[in-house]
Amino acid sequence: MITRRSLLGGAALLALMTALPAFAGPDEALAKLVETVLSKGPNGEDPAPASDIVLTDDELAQIKAMKATAAIVMHIGGNDWSQAQIDGLQAQFAIMGIEVIAVTDAGFKPEKQVSDIETIMAQKPSIIVSIPVDPTATASAYKAAADAGVKIVFMDNVAAGMTAGKDYVSVVSADNYGNGVASAHLMAKALNGAGNIGLVFHAADFFVTRQRYEAFKATIASDYPDIKIVDEQGIGGPDFPGDAEKAAGAMLTSHPEIQGIWAVWDMPAEGVISAARNAGRDDLIITTVDLGENVAISMAQNGFIKGLGAQRPYDAGIVEAKLAGYGLLGKAAPAFVALPALPVSHDNLLEAWTQVYSTEATDNIKNSMAN
Repeated sequence: MITRRSLLGGAALLALMTALPAFAGPDEALAKLVETVLSKGPNGEDPAPASDIVLTDDELAQIKAMKATAAIVMHIGGNDWSQAQIDGLQAQFAIMGIEVIAVTDAGFKPEKQVSDIETIMAQKPSIIVSIPVDPTATASAYKAAADAGVKIVFMDNVAAGMTAGKDYVSVVSADNYGNGVASAHLMAKALNGAGNIGLVFHAADFFVTRQRYEAFKATIASDYPDIKIVDEQGIGGPDFPGDAEKAAGAMLTSHPEIQGIWAVWDMPAEGVISAARNAGRDDLIITTVDLGENVAISMAQNGFIKGLGAQRPYDAGIVEAKLAGYGLLGKAAPAFVALPALPVSHDNLLEAWTQVYSTEATDNIKNSMAN
């Protein structure tokens, strides 16, 4: 399944490359992104492809005989990305005969995540799959779990001071640098290569969101000299839509010449949409990373969201569960596994949704599709 959906279909890729034809400069760069991974791992590791992570029938039988249990420890819930990760994990764990005994939501608070881990440890799980809210503040809790023999697989971020192959099995991520690059090219395409923009970034020590931000800025600087970044605002959450609305509103007041705003992921992008509406800026161009339903509806309507770089969270969940199986078997695993970026515009939205979530687009998205 990973291999089957790892690249855009030919028709969808052609549609993406023919969208907004007035400025075709980014098309070749966007096409290349779905064929490679630009990100390095949290410690500079080269990425291994998701297709390399395989369990044989004999290995699956061995894992089923272990009667293992797993806990899924999320940084935040209530969004499409988190739910897709959980869905992928649960689907693959079911195939492996592994019982999921807990799914937690830290509300993007490190102290809550530490408490979640400590509570879960009382149930003696065999596996923890998790994305640390704060790599430093949560490190001791993860280290205690590792020392107790729990097989840990990380999503996106790694707890500080922990070593792959010793303290944790592996970390799985989308190509977040590549998705930042994609969102920059899509911004440039929508601006026809020139204009003034603002950035709403994640003001935290969070590896993957920093990669997106750095990639977006570097791509604009290197490829689009006629696009100027005139303002940047950081947000810390946990109310990311609300914080982004305030940040974008301040930008639009201070810099009415802004034509576009980039947001670090879909929830902040929703806040930027609200700010644009409040300011009467129906012409504002927004690009982002992550294909959530609300930004997909905007894109379907040819609204504020003109394009985004999507992760593949369902497929990532499947890979994470398989890597947990590697841990149970003592099978050597790559330190960092990454899935390619997926550039998304109005023209390939419905196919992209299926690739990201392993299901058809919601009725809300289908019914919002403008001609």
